[in-house]
Amino acid sequence: MNTTIARLALAALLGRKRFILLLLFPVALIGLSVLVRVLTSDAEVALGILFGLGLLVILPLLALVSATAVMGPEVDDGSLVYLLAKPVSRHSVAFSKYVVALAAVLLLGPLPMLVTGFAIGSGDQDLVLAGSVSATLGAIAYTSLFLALSTVWKHAVVVGLLFVLLWEGTLAAIFSGVAWLSIGQWAARIGATIDADWADDAVPLWWAVGALFVVGIGGVWFSGDRLRSFSLKGDD
Repeated sequence: MNTTIARLALAALLGRKRFILLLLFPVALIGLSVLVRVLTSDAEVALGILFGLGLLVILPLLALVSATAVMGPEVDDGSLVYLLAKPVSRHSVAFSKYVVALAAVLLLGPLPMLVTGFAIGSGDQDLVLAGSVSATLGAIAYTSLFLALSTVWKHAVVVGLLFVLLWEGTLAAIFSGVAWLSIGQWAARIGATIDADWADDAVPLWWAVGALFVVGIGGVWFSGDRLRSFSLKGDD
């Protein structure tokens, strides 16, 4: 990991209006979950909203905004070429940016969800832990995927939004076969090993573990490889 690249990525994340958007996501999710808990006095429903909506919608949106914030602007304006002119490993650049983006997602996603879950869960610790583990694993894979997308498309945000809202948020919940290609469903399946009531067995455990590993590692590796070709051509 390159600390200089990491500092630049952190500055890009904190210095843009996108960071305000990042803060709005967990605030809205927590507020909605607490409101449902107060109005219905049903901890299970509130937890379902907190971790269900959080895993399939809020978490990937956090990852999308974070990943595109640390990588996208430099790709869009071409300044990445000057950064990559330095004698530094392209994979180190990608990994450093990934670590910063992932840290932001974890701090604004799984961590608040864990704390809120314990606060409103009425002692249902297994469900809270299952949802939190799923959120953490989902954050790792989502951030890696969107980092890779931001090195391929200038309008990665649009592509990412379509993926989140249509694929993860809609199709994966309607068609069981889509679960085989859904990061949220993979993460939920692993969380179900802690609490069986948290998710069904739409995909085998071995597939969920392997798929998350491939996307989590492969996305960062692809980003580094893509940066290497970008530095040579200076376009895209």
